[in-house]
Amino acid sequence: MEDLFIRGGRILDPANNLDLTGDVLIKDGRIAVVGSGGGTGEGAGCREVDARGCVVTPGLVDCHVHAYQHATPLGINIDHCCLQRGVTAVVDAGSAGCCTLNGLRKFIRDQSKCRLYAFVHIASHGLASAGCAGLNPGGELDSLNQVDVEGCVSSILSNRDFVVGVKVRLSTSISDCGRNEQEAFRRSLQAAGDAGVPLMVHHNNSSVPTVHTAGVLSCPGSLRSGDVFTHAFHWHRGNIVNSQTGKVYPDVWEAKRRGVLFDVGHGSGSFGWGVLEACAEEGLWPDLISTDLHTQSVEGPAYDLTTVMTKMLHAGMPLHEVIAAATCKPATVIGKNEKIGSLKIGNEADITVLRVEQCDMELEDSKGETRRITQRIVPVRVFRAGTEYAIKELKPWPNPDSKKKCENNVKQYSMCT
Repeated sequence: MEDLFIRGGRILDPANNLDLTGDVLIKDGRIAVVGSGGGTGEGAGCREVDARGCVVTPGLVDCHVHAYQHATPLGINIDHCCLQRGVTAVVDAGSAGCCTLNGLRKFIRDQSKCRLYAFVHIASHGLASAGCAGLNPGGELDSLNQVDVEGCVSSILSNRDFVVGVKVRLSTSISDCGRNEQEAFRRSLQAAGDAGVPLMVHHNNSSVPTVHTAGVLSCPGSLRSGDVFTHAFHWHRGNIVNSQTGKVYPDVWEAKRRGVLFDVGHGSGSFGWGVLEACAEEGLWPDLISTDLHTQSVEGPAYDLTTVMTKMLHAGMPLHEVIAAATCKPATVIGKNEKIGSLKIGNEADITVLRVEQCDMELEDSKGETRRITQRIVPVRVFRAGTEYAIKELKPWPNPDSKKKCENNVKQYSMCT
């Protein structure tokens, strides 16, 4: 393995409070020096990588993707769609349950260059057949017989290196018209608590209330510190902005103060410009930036992690916070911050080189609404354990067919809910 000297970039490593122009030395696939000056001689004999004009960050971490390719309707190839777009680690968001987890490990994790961790679904079969793939009624919570707390906890305890949390989707269309949502939510909270891991909740067109209601669970009100509320800026029934006042619900602010983490989870139908902008006005930024990348979102409207980061940057989120929400913060949430999410000396060299470039184009949300963006974040180079992988260009970007697809999705969602 050749040693590398990444020279002259803006090193932005929020985990270590680094924001400086300097160099990074990679020796034997590990980070050896960060921030050295150009004249120190540390890079002698190494292949030099010119990062001038670019931002050098820890390898990007996408904490919400669907990676179970071929076994689920939503699964993508994470090396092709993530690693080759600058992302060195991803977290699968519930594609597998306790009965299908071994396949995710053997056929995806063990075969991929991109790091893969997983939230295990509370439903034992996971998303082997997911209603969201075709917007048809029916899904994994239609029978509580499959909502297996004991099996879920056992799978976590047996796979600590791989499994980092529990996932549940709360939507009426996948839970026997909402009749099973409260119990499925209760069991998910129990499983995560028993295993000592975070719970990630998809809460979208759900009968579980957003605002606290006596006698029932609410979301995010019943989540605990460290739990993840994904699809934070969706525009469907039950979103976090009061449609009457245009303000974020007080219950949401209370959950954030309590330590509940808000995740973008863009996806094909879960991100609205208007909701993000309403939250931005009040200073509610996402703790985590993720794509919910899957077969229906990879060619738009999510595209890849740097595109979702671009949308946050456009809305006014500072670049330093954008980088943190895609590196050290997700690494900390999943309990892997000692290995990933920072440029820690001695760690395997997972490094992404980005460029913030000027542009002039419209970028769509999940409704087909657009905003004209003037700067975008693009991946330039990516290194996983010191090995460089080619960056794959997005073609087309933006995709004109994506906007039309999103507009059609709005109509279909309206018919389903």
